[in-house]
Amino acid sequence: MNLTLFTDYALRVLIYAANQPQGRLVQVDEIARVYGISRNHLTKAVHRLGQAGYLETVRGRGGGMRLALPAEEIRIGEVVRAMEDDFAVVGCFADASCVLLPGCRLRRALGEAVDAFLETLNRYTLAEVALMAAPAFRER
Repeated sequence: MNLTLFTDYALRVLIYAANQPQGRLVQVDEIARVYGISRNHLTKAVHRLGQAGYLETVRGRGGGMRLALPAEEIRIGEVVRAMEDDFAVVGCFADASCVLLPGCRLRRALGEAVDAFLETLNRYTLAEVALMAAPAFRER
């Protein structure tokens, strides 16, 4: 299973926001600078995180973003599921024209593997993974 760069950026945004004092607004430019990544890519991730209800965004002068939920309530697997557009680990997930269908058991096994992957991620909250990342922000 390989997550997209988009999901990686979304998780980084959440981790950074979770490591801020409660209520502090952070800006995309700040996060881009800390991580050394594209502002444009981050903006798209922030937008989707806001749509999904993970971030509260404040527009205008002095605006920014902050977590919309307590970090303890945000499950990593749910974030990944909301950010990824495609969990087709093989082509036959999206295409029903496989010659092995309908008797193929591999498709079911791979589907269960994806579910297990996401379930494992759901064992972790943003608070737990953000706590692990906190020393890295103090070093910058």
